[in-house]
Amino acid sequence: LDKGWDLMIAHPPCTYLALSGLHWNNRVPGRREKHDAALEFVRALLAAPIPRIALENPVGAISRHVRRPDQLVQPWMFGDDASKLTCLWLKGLPRLVPTNIVPPPARQTNGRPRYSNQTASGQNKLAPSPDRWKLRSVTYPGIARAMADQWGREWAGTLFDGVIGCAS
Repeated sequence: LDKGWDLMIAHPPCTYLALSGLHWNNRVPGRREKHDAALEFVRALLAAPIPRIALENPVGAISRHVRRPDQLVQPWMFGDDASKLTCLWLKGLPRLVPTNIVPPPARQTNGRPRYSNQTASGQNKLAPSPDRWKLRSVTYPGIARAMADQWGREWAGTLFDGVIGCAS
């Protein structure tokens, strides 16, 4: 984190941070400790000596234990026929501007729009599987494109072709 980066867009694992799994913290031995470690990791990312930081994660523990997000985005705001409320914690970066709003689909559930990634009950379509966590954590292309276009363009003069490196 202290390598002189200009910009960091972090996607920390949400397994122990997302609201959908917090109820397991008091039911599964050792999970509370993993939750606490995940929060410490997020704090370290946000405190990194990097002038521009975006941290992405679903609604969950970060909002309560670290700080509230600076922005909430949805894939449908950026051209994807999908619903997945995503939080962004920002430092030195502007909020993303929606680029291609997908109108609410004709599919309805209880009078509410139902996007292509949702079941009739409004839940995510993915059934339990060993790689469900990985499939659910994918960043939608429209949001990723908006991050690259909007945040990369502003500082492209200080970067080599907009990219100086990649850390995994």
